[in-house]
Amino acid sequence: MIDQLALLASLLMLAPNSAADTTTVYVPAFYASLEAMSPDGKLGEVIKKESIETTVPGARAWRIAYVSSDLAGRKTISTAIVAAPAGPAPKDGRPVVVWAHGTTGTAQNCGPSQQINPVQPLNEYFLIGGNSTTDYGLPAVERFIRDGYVVVGTDYQGLGGGGTHQYMVSGTQGHDVINAIRAAGAMGDVGAGKRAVIYGWSQGAGAVIAAAGLPSYIAQTGTAFDGIQIVGVVALAPPDVAATVTSLPTDEASAAKMLQDQEAAFSGVFNFAHVAMTFWALPAAFPGLQLTDIFTPDGAQVIDKVMTGKCIHALADTLNYNYGSAYKSLLRPNGVNALAWSKALIAGSVAPVKPVAPVIIYWGVDDTTVPPVMGALYRTQMCKLGANVARQQLPGNQTHYTTPPVAEPLYTAWVEDRFAGKPAPNGC
Repeated sequence: MIDQLALLASLLMLAPNSAADTTTVYVPAFYASLEAMSPDGKLGEVIKKESIETTVPGARAWRIAYVSSDLAGRKTISTAIVAAPAGPAPKDGRPVVVWAHGTTGTAQNCGPSQQINPVQPLNEYFLIGGNSTTDYGLPAVERFIRDGYVVVGTDYQGLGGGGTHQYMVSGTQGHDVINAIRAAGAMGDVGAGKRAVIYGWSQGAGAVIAAAGLPSYIAQTGTAFDGIQIVGVVALAPPDVAATVTSLPTDEASAAKMLQDQEAAFSGVFNFAHVAMTFWALPAAFPGLQLTDIFTPDGAQVIDKVMTGKCIHALADTLNYNYGSAYKSLLRPNGVNALAWSKALIAGSVAPVKPVAPVIIYWGVDDTTVPPVMGALYRTQMCKLGANVARQQLPGNQTHYTTPPVAEPLYTAWVEDRFAGKPAPNGC
C-alpha cells in the first residue's frame, strides 16, 4: 500500500514553481469580485451568494462561493450552484446530494455554474440536444427536487474562485465536495440536513471516491456545519491512477516508465488534452514541479496559454488544429524530474483508505476516455480493506459520454434507498 501522505509531505518541501505566460479570461461579475476576497474562514462557510432563476419545477436556486481547502490544507475559494425545494423543510432537514462534474477545463471561466440557467438537468456537449460549449447542469435534479433533496453542484477551486485549478488532484476536488455539503448546511435557508450522498462523473467520479476516503476531513469540527454524514457514493466512470500502480517508483528510470505508461493509456489528441491538463495542474498542488520538466520550452508556453485561456473542447480543438497528430512534439523526448512527477500523480490520486459509505460504480464497455480497469482495480483494492463497493456494467455499448444518462435511472433508485436507510447490497 502506498503512503500518499508521506509522498505529499515530501513533495511540498520542494521549491516554488516559476511564473508562466498565462492568458487573461473574463468571468461574470459574481466571480470577478471573488478575486479580492479572502478564504480565511471556516470550511464550508458561504462568503457570497445570489439567487438565480431555474426552470426546475418547484425549486429555488442560488449561486454561491464557499471556503474549501486543497490537498495540502491551504484555504481556497470554490463556487457552486444550489437548488432546494420551495417551502418549509422537515424538522431534521433535507437530505443533500452533491454533484461533482466531469472535465470542463482549467481556465477561470470553465466553472459550470457560470452558464446561463445552470440549475437544470445535465446538458452534455457531445450528445444530441447539448446547447453549450461545455457540459453543465445537475443530473436527475428534477427527480431529486421532487424527492425533497437539496442538490449542490460544485465547480471546484480554480474554476471561478481564483487560484490555479488543480485538475485531477482528486484529493483537492474531494475536499471541495465535502465542503459543498457543509456550505449547503451553512446557508440555513435551504433546510439542508446532515446526511448526504455524493455523485460524480469522470473527473468528478474520482473526486467522490477520493472524498469517501477522507474520514478525518469529513469528521473535522470547527467548520461552518459540523457533523455531516456521507451515506452513499455514486461514481460514473471513475479515474484512479494510484490503483493502477503496483509499486512506487524508486528511481528516475522506473518513474519515467510509469509516466510513459500513463501517456500511452490516453492516446490521441483529445485524450492528450486531458493528460496535458493534468501535467499543467500538478505544480499548483506540488510546488517544485516545472512544466519544462515534461514539455519543451516552447511547449510549456503553448500549454500554459491554452490551459489558462480555454475550456476543454475548445482547448482540444486548438491543439488539434495547430498540431494534429504531431501533438507529442510539445513534450520533451526525455523528461526530467520523473520521480517527483510520478510521486505527485500518485499522491494526488485516490488514497488507499476504506470509504466511509457504500460505493457503486457504473461503467460502459466502450469507454475510451477513462480506462474502465481503473474502477475495477479501485474496487478490488477497497474490497480487500473491507469496504462495500459494487461495480455495474451498463447495458449496450455505452461510451464515456453516454454513461451519465444511461446510469441515471439506476443510481437514482440507489440514492433513494440510501436515504431511506436501507442497507446497500454487498458489492464485494
